[in-house]
Amino acid sequence: MSDPLSGWQPAPAGFKHVVSVSLGNSGRNAREEINVLGQPFILERIGTDGDSAQAARLFRELDGRVDAFGLGGADLYVIAGGRRYTFGNVKKLVANAKITPVLDGSGLKNTLEREAVAQLDPLLDWRTQRVLMVSAVDRFGMAEALAEHGADVVYGDLIFGLNIDRPIRNIGTLRQVARLALPVLTTLPQDWFYPTGDKQEQSVEGKGTRYYTWADVLAGDTHYVKRYAPRDLRGKTVLTQTITEADRQWMQKRGVTRLITTTPRMGKRNFATNVLEAFFVALSGKRGALSEEEYRHYIGAVGFKPEVNEL
Repeated sequence: MSDPLSGWQPAPAGFKHVVSVSLGNSGRNAREEINVLGQPFILERIGTDGDSAQAARLFRELDGRVDAFGLGGADLYVIAGGRRYTFGNVKKLVANAKITPVLDGSGLKNTLEREAVAQLDPLLDWRTQRVLMVSAVDRFGMAEALAEHGADVVYGDLIFGLNIDRPIRNIGTLRQVARLALPVLTTLPQDWFYPTGDKQEQSVEGKGTRYYTWADVLAGDTHYVKRYAPRDLRGKTVLTQTITEADRQWMQKRGVTRLITTTPRMGKRNFATNVLEAFFVALSGKRGALSEEEYRHYIGAVGFKPEVNEL
């Protein structure tokens, strides 16, 4: 890949600058200028096509030059069942940033996505919906909220993450699986079970494809939803977060009826939770992750609500 810092520009004076360093596809890069509560921002995403050495370099060279980093294409932490699990290899990666705080979106997922599920209940009536959540342990707030609102959920972590055709049908079982599996899984490289680089644009139909047919709603990470999806998604609702214009076109081609993102568009795209968590930290002026109460405060202050698109 070409040098991701070639031609890179810092934010103008008076702006706050958030940069998401992502292990994902560089074709999804973006740089948007927005103004929130009177504060101008540059929100930027730089993908490294799965190259962790390049990502480490970005953290080192931009450290102290931007207000907050997001970490994309990987999770530093997974919060599941009230416990926090750390991916060892990702911890080493983000240690290259010594000054600028690094946020992976896990704290914001646990608040923003819970509230989004509740806000969508009048529209979707979760008790009438069959939901395939392709991966739940990385979005436990959403997983628990769907269960609390009475949705009929299949959690696909074993099916899609570990290639074991065993659907998880209730939140209690998901908590047990998380307690047993996450201490082991977090010692492994995350790209063993999460697509990075070019894999994010490749589709794999297999054991789990039949669960897409069963579901009314497909929920979770955009890359996971796309990677294992069949070609025919007519009548389906997709509930996700990170969406580019190419993703919208992909969903339209496959017949998706409704696309819901847990936050509105900012500029030309819906940014990932790691970008938004870094954005809130930069907005607050703090040098690290916020509390759940602080995230809720800023979510309310900027008026973030789910965005519903009828396709």
